[in-house]
Formats: sequence, structure tokens, C-alpha cells
Amino acid sequence: MSSSKAFMMLLMLSVVSCNLLIMAASSSAGDFYRNIDVTFGDQRAKILDGGKLLTLNLDKTLGSGFRSKKEYLFGRIDIQMKLVPGNSAGTVTTYYLSSEGVTHDEIDFEFLGNSTGNPYTLHTNVFSQGKGEREQQFHLWFDPTKSFHTYSILWNTHRIIFFVDNIPIRVFDNLESIGVPFPKKQPMRIYSSLWNADDWATQGGLVKTDWAQAPFTASYRNLKANACLAGSSSSTCVSTTAEDKAWQNQALDAAGRKRLRWVQNKFMVYNYCSDRKRFPQGFPPECKRSRF
Repeated sequence: MSSSKAFMMLLMLSVVSCNLLIMAASSSAGDFYRNIDVTFGDQRAKILDGGKLLTLNLDKTLGSGFRSKKEYLFGRIDIQMKLVPGNSAGTVTTYYLSSEGVTHDEIDFEFLGNSTGNPYTLHTNVFSQGKGEREQQFHLWFDPTKSFHTYSILWNTHRIIFFVDNIPIRVFDNLESIGVPFPKKQPMRIYSSLWNADDWATQGGLVKTDWAQAPFTASYRNLKANACLAGSSSSTCVSTTAEDKAWQNQALDAAGRKRLRWVQNKFMVYNYCSDRKRFPQGFPPECKRSRF
């Protein structure tokens, strides 16, 4: 065999192998059987439709939850969720990234239920080295119980961006230069749970869970992680295309900043950087540098 023919065969084999890897990654994306472990709740967590759908349930005895099999160090994580309908007061549905240990890092979406007719409160927070207390809360511009919506966490070395249906709602910049800890060294898994928190979740605990409405159910689909596996180099990230790797340096463009201002002006209901009663001696340093 000539060297040119051998080269062409190797090239074709390389292309086929690459395509098979991409197909395998694509087929496993959103497959809950392959991507998650149930962490508590036993049969209250159910994987359905051949792995494409997952439901978490809460009854008076116990809630349920899951976590990703893999750990990631930076990435963009997307999941579609449909929240507990009707009277969800006292319940909390979570979707977050977290490392382990006392000085853990964490990036939170928490959906605080409410009585029928009142909106959910979307609670966000960022922990670094075990310290959080960076809460921002929002009401959504749609009913999150009627259909699936996409909730995304983008986490790179420069910033964390929270998205709802690809609309940015919050940015937490890396401001280590002014002494603000930023989560960048501890690998995190994807977590979600549905549990009872009626001692604080709804109107500060004034509205309790109505167990006559149980079991409460939240639904999930299309979990996707364009991310770097823990312990891997950037060249072995799960992402397979330039478009999928855009998150690694992503920032908001002018349109993104406009959307962010729209959300924060119309739908933000709490911002720790505006809570003078909580910080009588002055706001945390990142509040002074926040552009949004």
C-alpha cells in the first residue's frame, strides 16, 4: 500500500471515529439513565420515556433528588423543568451545581412554591469557599408550571451567568482582584431536589404545605452539559464544536445586557446588594463593582 493511500485510510478512520464519538455524546445527552444517580427518595424519583423524562415527587414522608454521575470544572449546564403546579406553598424545587465539603462552592437555582394564583419566587445564590449570602430573587414572566422552560448556568473563569430561556437574569463576575472569592478550583456536580421547607420557603414560613395536595411533582428533560470533566484538560471538554465551546469566554453583548436590565428592572424582588438593613456597615465589595 502506498503512503498516500495509507494516509487516506487513516484519515477516513479518524473521521469515522470522531463522528462515532460525537454521535455517542449526542445520544447520551438528556439520557437520565446514563447521566444521573438518584440521591434520595427511592421510587419517588422516576425515570420515564426511555430515559428522556425524569420526575421528582414529594409526599408527607419524604422528597426526592438526583445528581450527575460526572463532576465538572466550568461549563454551561442546561435543563428543562416544569415546576409543581397548583398550590405549591412550602415546597422547594432546586437545580444547582455544588462541590463537596464544608468550604464548598455552589451555584443555585431554587424555586420557592406559593399558594395557588401567586407566583413562584426564583431564588439564586453563589457560594465560594463555603460562604454564600449573595441572594437575588425574581418572579418569572411566565407560569413555570404550565410547560417546560430552560434554566441554564454558565460558569467560566471570568463570570457566572444565570439564564432563563436563554435570557440572562444575573451575572456574578470574577472579582478576585478586589478580594471577592470566586468558585474556580473545586469540581461540581449537577444536583436537583424537591423537598418540604415550609418553615421558611413561602412568605417566611407563614404559609405551610397543604399535604392534601400531595404528592407534589416536578418534571425534567433535556439535561445538557457542555462542560469540562473534572481532572481533564480544556482539550477534553465534552463540547465538540466551536459553537458549543463559546461558553468558555462568553460575556454579555449589548443585546444581552439590555435583556438583563429588563429582567432586573421588572422582575427582581430581592437583591442583597440593596439590603441596607442586612449590611449596615456597607455592602460587600462586589456590589460596588456590579454593572448590572
